[in-house]
Amino acid sequence: MLHPSRDQINLLDVLAALGHPVRAQIVRALSSGEERFCGSIVPGVPKSTLTTHWRVLREAGVIYQRPEGRKQFITLRADDLNARFPGLLDLLMTAEL
Repeated sequence: MLHPSRDQINLLDVLAALGHPVRAQIVRALSSGEERFCGSIVPGVPKSTLTTHWRVLREAGVIYQRPEGRKQFITLRADDLNARFPGLLDLLMTAEL
């Protein structure tokens, strides 16, 4: 599972990942900082579709995925994103989607 280091997180990759409404919704849902089971974040979206969204967010450095048994737990990499791009997450939280 690819998780880029903080220094490898690229602004263009992050913006591309956040440019999709479902992925922006995922980031907003994770903004509390709480680790969440992937099936509990955006109900009603097919599992196969979510798998693609998780991959894009993970590879861009937006989320961290941790497997536990048959489940995947996800957290927002807020500290890394705020260190690399101060204010970006705040902007996303206040923007109208």
